Amino acid sequence: MEPSPTTPELLADGLAPPPSRGVSKPWRPQSSSLRWLMLGPGLLVILATVIYPLIASLITSFRDWRLINSPTPGPFVGLSNYARAFTDAGFLNSLGVSALYTLISVTLTLLTGLAIALILAKPTRLNVFARTLLIFPFAVAPVLKGYSWRFMLNPEYGVYSKMLGEVFAPLKGYVWLGHDFSALVAIAMSEIWGWAPLFALMFIGALGSIPTEATEAARVDGATSFQIFRRITLPLLAPVIYIVALLKIISAVKMFDQVAIMTGGGPGDSTQTLYFFVYQVAFRNLDLGYASAVSYIIVAVMALLATLYVRTLMRGD
Repeated sequence: MEPSPTTPELLADGLAPPPSRGVSKPWRPQSSSLRWLMLGPGLLVILATVIYPLIASLITSFRDWRLINSPTPGPFVGLSNYARAFTDAGFLNSLGVSALYTLISVTLTLLTGLAIALILAKPTRLNVFARTLLIFPFAVAPVLKGYSWRFMLNPEYGVYSKMLGEVFAPLKGYVWLGHDFSALVAIAMSEIWGWAPLFALMFIGALGSIPTEATEAARVDGATSFQIFRRITLPLLAPVIYIVALLKIISAVKMFDQVAIMTGGGPGDSTQTLYFFVYQVAFRNLDLGYASAVSYIIVAVMALLATLYVRTLMRGD
């Protein structure tokens, strides 16, 4: 019995090999015009909702446009709106408030998330059940978090206010949202409540990737639990901590919802973050030119942070 001809022999004879059965290739448009036609609706939506507003607001940032004076953009003023920002006490105050809020929020979120992860690291049944509950605080909408914390910190009937007043007598009836620093801490706590459980899940995953041989060898050498955490666990968690810290910094700089709902930027301007300052200038003072300039200063800061975050992810550090 003669062997069947191979594929090279078939090609040499001018015959095509039989088509393979059971394997289907994904359909792809061959014409470039057809590809652009299929991408067209999505590109138009992006152009109308993202690109055009960005270009329009950039042009507005170089104009003197106060809606209280004119419904149309005023003359070009060059970089005066940008220069005005760095001499404006309101903008500098919001910059300091955002920096202080970011420091409090990021530090406490990382510490709380790491503490939760260390507690729930062992895969017991109770810990596994507790891990499934960690995602729920992060899933709550920021607006709902703001209203909930504002209600719970009410000095008359708030749950948290009552609990703290019973434990610490000087805090009984304390108006948390009526004082400069405590109002900022209260806003930070509402964010920590949502973000710390999510970071705990990330840390739990990172803890599970740490080789047990290293910790067991350290215990054999007589190292304490604190020494193992300091010399082994923490250095191996450092890349994950760096990534989640950058993610939280980006979120903290964008803080607006809880400020608008819980304090309205007050008392005074003690909780007026950068985004809330832009909102005040644009929609209350109706100074669109200056608000656009401040927005682009914030965009520059956010672009820098986002670049650091993406490079860290792609580098795998």
